[in-house]
Amino acid sequence: MQPPKLSNGTSNDYPGQPSNRLAILMCTHFGERFLARQLTSIANQTLKNWEVRVSDDRSTDKTLEILDEYRKQWGDERLSVRTGPGQGFHANFLKLACAPDVLAKYYAFADQDDIWYRDKLETAVDWLDRLAPGVPGLYCARTRLIDLHDREVGLSPLFERPVSFRNALVQSVAGGNTMVFNEATRALLAEAGADVDVQTHDWWTYIVVTGCGGQVFYDSRPTVGYRQHGTNLVGSNASVPGRIRRAARMLAGRFRGMNDRNLAALQRIRHRLTPDSEKVVEEFERARQAGLVGRITGVSRSGVYCHTRLGNIGLVTATILKKL
Repeated sequence: MQPPKLSNGTSNDYPGQPSNRLAILMCTHFGERFLARQLTSIANQTLKNWEVRVSDDRSTDKTLEILDEYRKQWGDERLSVRTGPGQGFHANFLKLACAPDVLAKYYAFADQDDIWYRDKLETAVDWLDRLAPGVPGLYCARTRLIDLHDREVGLSPLFERPVSFRNALVQSVAGGNTMVFNEATRALLAEAGADVDVQTHDWWTYIVVTGCGGQVFYDSRPTVGYRQHGTNLVGSNASVPGRIRRAARMLAGRFRGMNDRNLAALQRIRHRLTPDSEKVVEEFERARQAGLVGRITGVSRSGVYCHTRLGNIGLVTATILKKL
């Protein structure tokens, strides 16, 4: 696939300097099969003032060759590539987001194998532009699941309860491949540090923004074709079997380990939490260490919740069995 030529810009461009651009933060690892399709979908965005910053985790296939072809066509100011930390994709994304030389108005996480809807970035920026200056903002969305041949095979779960810190403590609401955020959010991630030990970069971003008084918009309209295949590192939990597997992991104790890591990571930015978020964390931490009655009443007081009935059943069961 030949790299598409880019237009000189449209009325949707951000005005002025490169610092007003949107930085697309893409991590790659043996991505040759679908990478060109993803890059082409980025080139076709209705919002044009973007740059792609790629962190490659030691690919030895044709990933770097494909990236170089696009870089030659688009120019160094549009696409740059660096070497990733080699510690897994979550560490790669956080290292890229926290890099001191990354400076833009907005940022978007990007997987290597998806297909973006043409108005994905424009839709996200339209919402982010409405926030008051300095308020951390995070746009995320539902996804349309696609197979190896770009055919639709389903949708990710539709969450209808509010997005909030009480939800973020126990559930990740959206994939990083849908997330677009502002500089205030990136600054919080950078303050916590690229080396923070968390379960996933996208769940961590949701926790940070909601805990520190930011705003999150969950778009019920899909903006990404989310590739489902045998080698993607994190698939969708949209199916009933997928949700059952997630519940089983929760009851096996993995959920408690996830919470241990996320709560420990929050200590780095505990001083940034709002008073309400601090109260929620205190109640949740206390409940996790209490006896049965204390766990049940404490979790109830903390107000944490999942978006689905099955998720909340799992939450209650984990509380009873001390797997929280």
